[in-house]
Amino acid sequence: MTNSVVLAAQVPTVDRSALVSPPVAVAPPDLVLDSLRGDGYPLRDWLTSYPMCLVAIDPYTHESAWILETAGRILDHYSPADVRVGWLATTDDDGCRQFLGPWAERFLTFPDPDREAVTALGVERLPALVHIRSDGFLHVVDGWVPEAWRAVAEELSSYLSWSRPMIPQPGDPTPYSGTDVKGD
Repeated sequence: MTNSVVLAAQVPTVDRSALVSPPVAVAPPDLVLDSLRGDGYPLRDWLTSYPMCLVAIDPYTHESAWILETAGRILDHYSPADVRVGWLATTDDDGCRQFLGPWAERFLTFPDPDREAVTALGVERLPALVHIRSDGFLHVVDGWVPEAWRAVAEELSSYLSWSRPMIPQPGDPTPYSGTDVKGD
């Protein structure tokens, strides 16, 4: 029979600080997103099968209007992939349809008139790119910062094993910080 006693001197020490990971933003599971297409569901239900890629916009600002074509192109790039793509608009149903026009029907559209969803997701400036994985991992880029949007797209493409869209592309707006989500 072998002796299973391990002496304390034989146990390797582990540097615990090397095991601590940086904080990761996590999407709030109790957040309910109402779609223009029907009833609302908790975010965790929207994420059951696929991650999400949303562009959060404020239809009452020029900054969100400037990004519509670019954001639509990015969402269109991912629409055939295993990801839910859509708009998160800080207005009611009619405002979504009026501001987005055909884009409102082309992708999922979530009205957020009280700005509860954008606030819960940690969005600070609009427009914003929001990537939410099925495990709740959350990545938000505030404002139109092409290099940061490209980094999120690369992360999403890697996660999905999908091609990457060109960001920025000729004709896209120049970078800008966007507007405060609180409207200040």
